Amino acid sequence: MRVMDVDLITARLQVGPLHTVCRQGRHHLDSSEAVVCVHGNPGSGEDWASLMADLSPLIRVVALDMPGFGQADKPADFPYSVESGATFLADAMEVLGVKRAHLVLHDFGGPWGLLWASLNPHRVASITLINTGLLSGYRWHLMARIWRLPLIGELQQALTTRRGFQWAIRWGCPRGLPQAFVDRMYDQLDRGTRRAILKLYRATSDISERSDALARILSPLNLPALVVWGAADPYLPVRYAEQQREVFAQARVVILPDSGHFPMADHPQAVNDAVRSFIQARLRREPSAA
Repeated sequence: MRVMDVDLITARLQVGPLHTVCRQGRHHLDSSEAVVCVHGNPGSGEDWASLMADLSPLIRVVALDMPGFGQADKPADFPYSVESGATFLADAMEVLGVKRAHLVLHDFGGPWGLLWASLNPHRVASITLINTGLLSGYRWHLMARIWRLPLIGELQQALTTRRGFQWAIRWGCPRGLPQAFVDRMYDQLDRGTRRAILKLYRATSDISERSDALARILSPLNLPALVVWGAADPYLPVRYAEQQREVFAQARVVILPDSGHFPMADHPQAVNDAVRSFIQARLRREPSAA
């Protein structure tokens, strides 16, 4: 099934001074409550095509390309940071008329989305964390440490070939990744995205300190949460999956033993089933919200 053609619509969207690509399910376009999917590095809104097609009959579903990624604008002078990403999400939701959001976050979508949630708790319907979250005690993985180094990071990005990227992105993915998923990611890894990655990681202070600060805000809220984690992830170890319960006390945790950092790509059915069940339960408990 060609999910992008059958179930989803894609349009150019202006958010403040930037243009981006917005994907939405064909159903419920006028609803003020939506599932808002936020990709990470080096992804795009296309990462969520399968999940969006699965959820769109139930509820409005939205996925954006974040600034610097996918088909979004990639200006050299944009302040790529956690704060700018959260601000962009806030502005995009205003443009789209989303008043309550079921956040679905992956990788760097976690810091962006969780900061937005901490600033807008009354607008958070639920949170789904896919290989991301609040990472107390976390130290940057090797590649992130390289990106944070001036000149060394630029050299690494310049020397990244398609073959090298394919090897790196498939590292820690026992099930493998679809070739189309890998090729699309590399094709979108142009000069603007490489620059955005370096600026983003260099603008992000210690991720553990950020997590602890957000935890103090989010923990008392007892927000509904689902945690889905590929256990073979070499970047964000699976031990952080259970750690999310320290902030989201009632979180349901789903561990996928043979998935890596991109479970929505290497095991989409398992991810879709878990997220759909979680969202359906929220809609049954709050039937008027949708």
